[in-house]
Amino acid sequence: MSNLVIGAIGTACLFAGILMGVNVMVVLGLVGAFGLAALVGFGAATSLLSTVFFETTHSFHFSVIPLFLLMGFFAMRAGLGEDLFEATTKWLGGLRGGLAISTTMGAAAFGAASGSSVGTATVFTKLALPEMLARGYDKSLASASIAIAGTLAVMIPPSALVVVYGILTDSSIGALLVAGFIPGIVFAFVLCVTIWLVVLRRPDLAPVDTTQYSLREKLLSLRLAGPLVLVIVCIVTGLYAGVFTPTEAGAVGAALTFVLALIRHKGVRGIDLPATLLETIRTSAMIFAILISALLFSKFLALSGVANAVGGFLTGLDVAPWVIVVLVSLIYLSLGMMMDAPALLAITLPITHPVMMDLGFDPIWFGIFVVLLVEIGAVTPPVGINCFVVQAASDGRVRLEDVFKGLVPFVLAGFAMLVLLYLVPQIALFLPKRM
Repeated sequence: MSNLVIGAIGTACLFAGILMGVNVMVVLGLVGAFGLAALVGFGAATSLLSTVFFETTHSFHFSVIPLFLLMGFFAMRAGLGEDLFEATTKWLGGLRGGLAISTTMGAAAFGAASGSSVGTATVFTKLALPEMLARGYDKSLASASIAIAGTLAVMIPPSALVVVYGILTDSSIGALLVAGFIPGIVFAFVLCVTIWLVVLRRPDLAPVDTTQYSLREKLLSLRLAGPLVLVIVCIVTGLYAGVFTPTEAGAVGAALTFVLALIRHKGVRGIDLPATLLETIRTSAMIFAILISALLFSKFLALSGVANAVGGFLTGLDVAPWVIVVLVSLIYLSLGMMMDAPALLAITLPITHPVMMDLGFDPIWFGIFVVLLVEIGAVTPPVGINCFVVQAASDGRVRLEDVFKGLVPFVLAGFAMLVLLYLVPQIALFLPKRM
């Protein structure tokens, strides 16, 4: 049996396992391990397994993942999302659709600190959804705006998902983190404009909030929200200027967020430090397990020749590069509806990354493009995970159909952002090329 046939059988087993509901980490590891054993023998496969495990868990560069996660969990445990929502509401709530716009901007800032789209969607569903519904907002607009705002968490640095891409493709993590800053801000602006246009067309969806706030109240609302934004700017600026490495940036971010949490709760008890550390360890272990399994599967694809065969087929097509980009986008959007982001990157990047590099695309640009693709998939029906999160966290206030119904303009806005990134790649490359 040829190596290519073994590779094809292994790939088929992978997708069969996923469709049967087997944990992605488990099926990736099993297919990678048994596939390598079939290709190079049991002894060599065991040696590869130990090498991959050691290199992944003992690399200093990989320590950035638990540090960014710790920063995010401090932000969530400390309730800093409440401060951001209060501040953005007081500054932007008076606009038509202002609560939805303030939710988007607050989620962008909080998401940058948490790095989790699911976590951001959960926090702002509990904070913003009751407020919007109480003030007469349409259920679909309110819930969908929160679901899509959660995707900003992995665009604006620091982002654990961007780090995962950097590890799987051996790209500069520092450059990737900096590259996401401008696209994240632009996407937040695109979503705010989308909300404004939707409400302009149908004013009944979002009544104007007539509550007036004095300048003093607005400035006071920044007492903790402002420092959190400064922490994010500090991290991006430090990476851009070369003051510290990505790992050091994660440590600085976690330390500063911890200080903000202490100030807000006037002590460590309100943070529930043991639970926060345990949650960080569990999530880090899950991500590292997926990475180890993914690297095994990647080696299996490379040795079997499947990655080269598929890549050669795609690059050999007599079509314009944008057609390949569309095909790759469809793959990510369809698979993104069925699995979480780290697993999706682990499965697809061994094939899509070499193809895009052969076509001459920049690896940093492709990283930001792929992360945005994955997150749009996270809100796209029928299985958009963020939509389920919003519905579950709403305590019965909205149905899943309400969330899906309101997503159409926001998904179109996501597609518009993808097109903008393709046509103007400097949106993602401007800062990294000047580091």
